[in-house]
Amino acid sequence: MNILHLDSNHPLLLEQLNALGFHNDKDYTASKSEIERIIHNYDGIIIRSRFSIDSTFLDTAKNLKFIGRVGAGLENIDVDYAAKKGISLISAPEGNRNAVGEHSLALLLSLFNKLNKADAEVKSGHWLREANRGIELDGKTVGLIGYGNMGKAFAKKLRGFDVEVICYDIKSNVADANAKQVSLKELQQKADVLSLHTPETPLTINMVNQGFINAFSKPFWLINTARGKSVVTKDLVSALESGQILGAGLDVLEYEKSSFENLFSTQMPEAFQYLVNANNVILTPHVAGWTVESKVKLAQTIVDKIKAEFC
Repeated sequence: MNILHLDSNHPLLLEQLNALGFHNDKDYTASKSEIERIIHNYDGIIIRSRFSIDSTFLDTAKNLKFIGRVGAGLENIDVDYAAKKGISLISAPEGNRNAVGEHSLALLLSLFNKLNKADAEVKSGHWLREANRGIELDGKTVGLIGYGNMGKAFAKKLRGFDVEVICYDIKSNVADANAKQVSLKELQQKADVLSLHTPETPLTINMVNQGFINAFSKPFWLINTARGKSVVTKDLVSALESGQILGAGLDVLEYEKSSFENLFSTQMPEAFQYLVNANNVILTPHVAGWTVESKVKLAQTIVDKIKAEFC
């Protein structure tokens, strides 16, 4: 089988696929239209988020048997059309779920202890202890929306704290020893912290809007390591200004391109400028699942799944 690699990944991916007898080609720079002219020569493609795999692309990929997505989400692929054409979709949420769980916890503890604010103040010569008095996670209720690989990984990290962990998911019976499944209404009544672990779908785009935020019974902290388009930024800013949201840790932003590789190519909206200047907001550049270890595990997961299905 011939495989075309459209993004660079850990070397083990190419090495192990070669060892399994696959023929591997790399093209990390050609345009989508250029790839479309040659894709009929390939049985499989490996991609991260370089461009979308739509119906037009899939129609030209006449011999394609699988798409390997080195990551968790499949929103850059027309999943339904691929399924109609009998193309297997292989993703790797198992590869970076631990990294996402750790990053979510890091954002939360940093917010509670004002670490970004305190760090900046000390480095600028200000020693303000009372102004940086933190709060403790113990005794809080952490609500998770989405309880798949990422949500479960975060819940596992919370086991060392005296917290109640609850989750809401569109699937039933996803609860385990680390989280109790509840209705969305109950989550909004109880949560001190809301952490998002959902894919990008029509149900989750603009999910966290003014109405959703106002449905919470008490002010809460927001963590988003999922997808940026789940949160309406201007509504988040309004809630930060009113105190309904106490602080936010955001690894993803509404303004990201689909490739996730660049944010600052255009003028950022006023709402984003607020986030940049807010002491109770921590921003990271879509790196929650982006660790040294996860790079290895993501690649290995893809190899293992291709081997299981096609060898």
